[in-house]
Amino acid sequence: MWRCQRSLKNFKSRCGHVLWPRKCFYTNATYKQKEKLNIIQTASELKPGQKVLGYTVEKVVPVPELYLVSVKLSHDKTGAEHLHVARDDPNNVFCVGFRTTPMDNTGVSHILEHTALCGSKKFPCRDPFFSMLTRSLSTFMNAMTGSDFTMYPFSTQNRKDFKNLLSVYLDAVFFPRLTELDFWQEGWRLEHEDINDPQTPLIFKGVVFNEMKGAMSNAETLYARNLQSSLLPHHTYGFNSGGEPINIPELSWQHLKNFHATHYHPSNARFYTYGDTPLVDQLEAIEEMGLSRFSGKLDVQTVIPPEPRWSSPKSVSITCALDPLAPDLDKQTTTSVSYLLDSATNAFENLTNGIISSLLIDGPTSPFYQALIEPNIGSDYSPATGFDSSTRDSSFSVGLQGIHKDRVQEVWDIARKTFAHVVETGFEDEKIAAILHRIQLSQKHQSSNFGLNLIASLMSPWNHGGDPTEFIQINRNVDQFKDSIKNERYLQDKVAESFLENQHRLYMTMSPDEKYEENLALLEAKKLNEMVTKLSNEEKAIIQDKCLQLASLQNAKPDTSCLPSLSISDIDPKIKPVIVDDVMLGGVPVYYCVQPTNGLTYFNGISSITLVADEVKPYLPLFCHAITKIGAGSMDHRHMAQLIKRRTGGLSVSPHVVAHHTEPHTYNQGVLFSSHCLDENLPRMFNIWLEIFTSPTLNNPDRLRTLINGLASDFALSIVDSGHMYAMRLASSSLVPSSQLNEVLGGLHQVEFMKNIAEMDDLDNVTNKLIKIAAHVLENTAFRCSLTMTEESSDEATDSLEGFLEDLPGTRADLPAEVEDPDFKPHRLKSFFEIPAPVNFVSKAIRAVPFNHEDYPKLQILSRLMSSKFLHREIREKGGAYGSGAKVGENVFAFFSYRDPNSLETLNVFDQAQDWASSGEFTDRDIVEAKLSVFSQVDAPVPPPYKGMTLFKHGITDDMRQVHRDRLFAVNREALVDVARRYLNDSEERVSSVAILGPANEKLAGDNSWTILKEGAKS
Repeated sequence: MWRCQRSLKNFKSRCGHVLWPRKCFYTNATYKQKEKLNIIQTASELKPGQKVLGYTVEKVVPVPELYLVSVKLSHDKTGAEHLHVARDDPNNVFCVGFRTTPMDNTGVSHILEHTALCGSKKFPCRDPFFSMLTRSLSTFMNAMTGSDFTMYPFSTQNRKDFKNLLSVYLDAVFFPRLTELDFWQEGWRLEHEDINDPQTPLIFKGVVFNEMKGAMSNAETLYARNLQSSLLPHHTYGFNSGGEPINIPELSWQHLKNFHATHYHPSNARFYTYGDTPLVDQLEAIEEMGLSRFSGKLDVQTVIPPEPRWSSPKSVSITCALDPLAPDLDKQTTTSVSYLLDSATNAFENLTNGIISSLLIDGPTSPFYQALIEPNIGSDYSPATGFDSSTRDSSFSVGLQGIHKDRVQEVWDIARKTFAHVVETGFEDEKIAAILHRIQLSQKHQSSNFGLNLIASLMSPWNHGGDPTEFIQINRNVDQFKDSIKNERYLQDKVAESFLENQHRLYMTMSPDEKYEENLALLEAKKLNEMVTKLSNEEKAIIQDKCLQLASLQNAKPDTSCLPSLSISDIDPKIKPVIVDDVMLGGVPVYYCVQPTNGLTYFNGISSITLVADEVKPYLPLFCHAITKIGAGSMDHRHMAQLIKRRTGGLSVSPHVVAHHTEPHTYNQGVLFSSHCLDENLPRMFNIWLEIFTSPTLNNPDRLRTLINGLASDFALSIVDSGHMYAMRLASSSLVPSSQLNEVLGGLHQVEFMKNIAEMDDLDNVTNKLIKIAAHVLENTAFRCSLTMTEESSDEATDSLEGFLEDLPGTRADLPAEVEDPDFKPHRLKSFFEIPAPVNFVSKAIRAVPFNHEDYPKLQILSRLMSSKFLHREIREKGGAYGSGAKVGENVFAFFSYRDPNSLETLNVFDQAQDWASSGEFTDRDIVEAKLSVFSQVDAPVPPPYKGMTLFKHGITDDMRQVHRDRLFAVNREALVDVARRYLNDSEERVSSVAILGPANEKLAGDNSWTILKEGAKS
């Protein structure tokens, strides 16, 4: 999986500075607490210079605010670095990362990441990585390529599973086979359109080739990638580590093997272990399975030098595809100004620059938001806006997208004036306090993936020679920041130095070109023609022969007997129950869940939208987006934003539509309100909600315009990255009523709807619709809520919640939150939606059953079986798509493909998958693996704040969960064949629909059975 360093959205906040990984949960059993205490204590007793199993301890750092002890070591023989984080968390994590510094655009590091996982010396089977996805209970498995590193992380709660995965990962990275056919499959190859007919044209194929065609068709990714290469042009950052599609065919198999030999060595490796497994056990396993097979150190030449500083600013212009879904077709220019800053290896400087970035751009009280966003010059900040510490030298960027081409200079002038104004006036203390409050909250808030988030935030500075233990010590760095700002000019002087006086400044602009995609296609055709023309008849024959070999290999049933695996007996047959008290408070149903939440209280509320008219419901996403950002009562939107940041962990509002767990025609429709805060701030948090519920300021056209522009832009930009989700929503919308509503509220119809709103000159009608929604959502409606808190804070939390509920305008206990639609008639649809991308997203959906139906667990296991044993081979390996699969939920069984070079061919594969499943062409071992894959999802760790949410949001009780679990265990071959035949074969009862998102398709243009959707079509 490739990740542009400037778009690691899962790893960093938008403003660029690290949002510290969340604290995880504790086990309550006394004996386990003692065991975990010993693990942490043992780690803390290590001393610098101490020898441990061939390692030397370099540093031991307890971090009490995160309840962990970090130990930094080096491997004596190879020089490999190792960071161990001892912590009371059963979700143990392993990661090995390498500094990878490609010096061309062929995507060598990215293709190596893929190919290394295709088989190794100890595990010579085909695709052991994907095979292990169904042979383990992992909570995370993946690999990713950044601009200057490649990392291979996994996590699991099972000790046996951890050792199994460790053996596969270590052998994959250090001793991969790297066969030519795997290179052809994962990277690129020439292959005849009809593989069995050498007279058909040769075309480019390959998983990474198609992945990057999809990735680089995303305007945000394209902009961020070019910004980085233009700002840091003199070394590896000047190239695209993921690979430019036009240059990927220049990569040779030998170059790939050479890159592995010079980069994938322990001397260039950084190992990371995390959790409640003792350090000694981790070191022994890594030594035995990997490091013991190396004789010494390798002189690895991967150090990235500092970027030479410019003596004067530079300008760059690029082009992109015209986006027909953009809110305003005349406003599709993007521009920004970017600055190269300090080395990214200094933890304190990174924290300071991150805080400055937040102060400058984050939220409506920030100077750049007021100067750039609120005047509605554009739709939103430009891609990569904010502080970025992922490269050797950090940087900051700010600008706008969705502007008219004539306003580029204006944006640059505003940026300069805004920096000058900040230098003159500084930042308010209250705004600084709000950011420090957010850091405090992030230390207490708990999630299930702390260990993964931690290595994601540490890999970049560690990769550049920074000390990772320095970045973990949050309080120490915050204390240093507090001391620094005692100098009243400290932040102002930093802004002056970093921006006004900084000559390493890049002005970048991206403008749409109507022929952009056409020109790319011509370049690809030219490259293809040049390569094919040079081929001799003998070389063509070799290509044909090897492609047939690859096809034969892909068609052969893989022998995975060499791989380790868990068994069904490793799975606990019982659920982990969650105690939830259901009471009435102020006439409102309240779900109480007492959990160890570290002094935080979590609130969730669901308000019914039963009385909201159907013609008004499309405005609901805008209402949810705006209601906490537009102001309420005596607070304008800026005051509200500041208060939310200062006293809460954020307020979230979103549409809530879920199918009933038992009745297929019934669903729950509402609006979900969520927030959390320190216990001491509970009254303040509920006061903010009360102002929103009782007196929202919806009649504010200027503010509403800003929010509409941003939301419409976000929707339009999300399609290329999440096209498979949109395809599944569209295909499902004709099958069940809840899916129909989900399409209206979050599918392609909503994208088009928001585009139309953004084009309106007069927003009076929109405001009236929002006011109507408020009348039925914020008052005179069914309302229920949940509260998750510690035992110690339960009384105070109850009092605060009761006060809030008593002051609400009123709720109606007689109004049902659930809606039954017995008149809904499922019907077949074949929909094609044209998007500005060179790849497709394809889906087929079939009407299925709800959660409590006895067939649901069978379909759940069948979906995983089909995904891993058929679809992966046919769509990814053979077809070259980046991803594919099947899933069941919300009364629908859906197939999908992601970044797919094929369209109708993939629909045929979906049909073939149905035939394959119905024929029972799978083994008992395949069924076991499918069950393991399902249980890894069912048993994914749930942190305390989210326990009980399955009951609150979906109405699924512990008894239902246990019945479902028992049924999963009981699924057998006969049951799978039976449901495949009854549900997956088209019939009057099991109606199916299909949807394709992709570039213009001549095959569909003349087929009247397809509904063609494109920009301009009205819902």
